[in-house]
Amino acid sequence: MGGLAAAAALRRVGVDVTVYEQALQFSRLGAGIQIGCNAMKVLRGLGLESRLREQSFYPRSWNNKDWRTGEVKFDMIFGEAAEQKFGAPYLLAHRGDLHAALASTVAGEYIKLNHRLVGLDETNDGVRLAFANGAIAVADAVVGADGVHSVVRDMLFGPSPVTFTGRIAYRTTYPAALLGGQKIDDCTKWWGEDRHIVIYYVKPDRSEIQPEPDFTIESWSAKGDVKELRSAFEGFDRQVEKVLAACPDVHKWAIVDRDSLARWVDRNVTLLGDACHPMTPYMAQGAAMAIEDAAVLSRCLEGVDRDGVANAFRRFEASRKHRTARVQQTSRANTWLKEKTDTDWVYAYDAWTAPLAA
Repeated sequence: MGGLAAAAALRRVGVDVTVYEQALQFSRLGAGIQIGCNAMKVLRGLGLESRLREQSFYPRSWNNKDWRTGEVKFDMIFGEAAEQKFGAPYLLAHRGDLHAALASTVAGEYIKLNHRLVGLDETNDGVRLAFANGAIAVADAVVGADGVHSVVRDMLFGPSPVTFTGRIAYRTTYPAALLGGQKIDDCTKWWGEDRHIVIYYVKPDRSEIQPEPDFTIESWSAKGDVKELRSAFEGFDRQVEKVLAACPDVHKWAIVDRDSLARWVDRNVTLLGDACHPMTPYMAQGAAMAIEDAAVLSRCLEGVDRDGVANAFRRFEASRKHRTARVQQTSRANTWLKEKTDTDWVYAYDAWTAPLAA
């Protein structure tokens, strides 16, 4: 997400960009994703708002309820009221649809698939990149947007430990028709004592649903056991039990965390998104922070020649570090929206106009 958003934003200001991706092809992978108002402002600037509105669900609210009684703890109103207040909609989408939208902004000839990075050297002629397929490329600057297990980060600053949070995320999407006509709320998080579940639609016609449970167990299996999952949420609100009863299968993976880096930049190489400020998923802001990074990075690089890249990258880091650290710490606490919450500082932010560091 971050790499494609950065490519789109940089091309918007006239920077020649090539995206190197290790996958053999793009496909509709993953499950649901929440696109906050702050991220939507960036995506609007990239010309994607209409497409995403057509493909995504427009929720009335993000409703937070007690796991057993269904009592409302805090109902964060979205819809038209939030759009007016924050300047952009809050949308629920399939991750693959957002990825495809971002990919559509970068012409195919600028995306090099099957390019897994194995070497990076900063030379007098530029940054030299070596790939597992034998290809070599030299660039004036490099943006490492390669996630929580970033190879670029390790090459720049050495390996750093990943912290297993002790939690496993179960995620899936499935046709809402499997509910047999039963209705569910637009977007609800049920808070349990040691586990929670978020359920929402990802299509505008309510045809696809995402249950996203999370609870404390230790397992590294790629495929989840749906019977185990149902058992773990026994006794939760009846709506949760109905959604899980209809769920055909699930995938699961460990939620890992890292401390944010002391610095993101080494001369003409910078990190972006989870590569430098990884997020737990509890605020639904991980992709949003990478998308915001992309817009701010493009503003810092606009009109800059090769000799000015290092300074532009340092300005980017200084402009983003406080905000991403605050979101990272807030997400890690896993209390976002559990009670009445001030959300303005997250959703009102506009990466196209936010002040840049001196």
